[in-house]
Amino acid sequence: ETPSPPPLRITTVFCFASLLQINFVACQLFALLAAFWFRIYLSPSHASSAVRHAFATLFGIYFAVFCFGWYSIHLFVLVMMNYGIMNMASIPNIHRYSFVVAMGYLTLCHISRIYIFHYGILTTDFSGPLMIITQKITTLACQLHDGIGRQAEELTAEQNRLAVKSRPSLLEYLSYLLNFMSIIAGPCSNYKDYIAFIEGRHVHMKLLEVNWKQKGYDRLPDPSPTGAVMYKLCITLVSLILFLTLTKNFPMACIIDNEFLDKTPFLSRLGYLYVVTQAAKPKYYFAWTLADAVNNAAGYGFSGVDERGTFRWDLLSNLNIWNIETATSFKMYIENWNIQTAAWLKRVCYDRAPWYPTALTFILSALWHGIYPGYYFTFLTGILITLAARAIRNNCRHYFLSSVPLKIAYDVVTWAVTQLAVCYTVAPFVMLAVEPTIKFYKSVYFHMHILSVLVLLLLPIRPQTHSIRRAQNQAMLNSVKSK
Repeated sequence: ETPSPPPLRITTVFCFASLLQINFVACQLFALLAAFWFRIYLSPSHASSAVRHAFATLFGIYFAVFCFGWYSIHLFVLVMMNYGIMNMASIPNIHRYSFVVAMGYLTLCHISRIYIFHYGILTTDFSGPLMIITQKITTLACQLHDGIGRQAEELTAEQNRLAVKSRPSLLEYLSYLLNFMSIIAGPCSNYKDYIAFIEGRHVHMKLLEVNWKQKGYDRLPDPSPTGAVMYKLCITLVSLILFLTLTKNFPMACIIDNEFLDKTPFLSRLGYLYVVTQAAKPKYYFAWTLADAVNNAAGYGFSGVDERGTFRWDLLSNLNIWNIETATSFKMYIENWNIQTAAWLKRVCYDRAPWYPTALTFILSALWHGIYPGYYFTFLTGILITLAARAIRNNCRHYFLSSVPLKIAYDVVTWAVTQLAVCYTVAPFVMLAVEPTIKFYKSVYFHMHILSVLVLLLLPIRPQTHSIRRAQNQAMLNSVKSK
């Protein structure tokens, strides 16, 4: 067994973690105030794009140094290494080189943290910003490759919309990667959306998608993010209260406590697993919602107008809490949790993978998160459960759509199964190490693994939409080339 760290080491790590959390909250609150000031006094009508880029970059660098000290050098090294690649690499290979260097550097930093902090994950250590920057680097590289190195007919509608047609300047590049709105906690955004925001076209472009004359307007409205920011700050406050009250009192370690396992029946253990997983969520709700509010306060994140005519500020939202808590499928849960990371995985991996897109996407997600064994237990289990859930839905769901009572019964059962499947899958993500993970899965008899394998063996697997779409795109491309 690995010897436990001495008490002095434990105390040092705990104090360091507390200090970093305080720095994180202080930086994000300061960023929120700076974002309001940025939107009012450095709006596109008051300042040039260069000034806005420079301010966003300098404040971002200051926040990084303040929050992470000398560890922030890792962020700047990776950014400049990939700026060199972006300007010197050939366009056909730019996305490959950028991906290998960014993911390679991130992985080396993850490995180094094993030796520095052991299993003491620090919620705001330098790897968090490094992970966001890796997403942005690879996103920009892929979109630059799409814009310069590929023909329009080879791209999907989304790839066409987001394709970058020219290499960015150094200031634009640094502003996109290091701006103060997202350097601490993200989220990752698309390069074209960010540039449109800096240049003052972001909201205008979305408003032009609506026929305002039919709605009785004689000119374009001027949406304000203040209401959205206040709403998200309320969610942040509630999440903070829940974190301080629930998370500390229901640690994940309880579910593998020997006394708990000996005295608690199987179904009660599953119920408690749901409780401790729920208790682990508020810290993510807090960090992601606050990050979203910071971007909105700066005027970034407008996504258009919904069917009721309400202005929406969820372009950069990282989660949809209602859809998460009411999800009736594993896919629905994943799509509403860490939304921007899911979008990144889709754009750089799933849509570009030549084979096994689901498996490769889960593996990339695990590698991006780090090298702790628990991550790989979670994401490999996620592959199995995703495939099984897809098979059940494709083969069974249509039988329950004939009447309202059947549909309600189906939704209730699938909600319960989905929530338990998620809890079962993410437990190793929190536990990190091999021994507690195996102990947990033994305590629940590996039931989700066994059920998933049985489903995949017994139910027919229908072709994935991804494979069908890829075949259609290839056929279209061949047809164009033949002409």
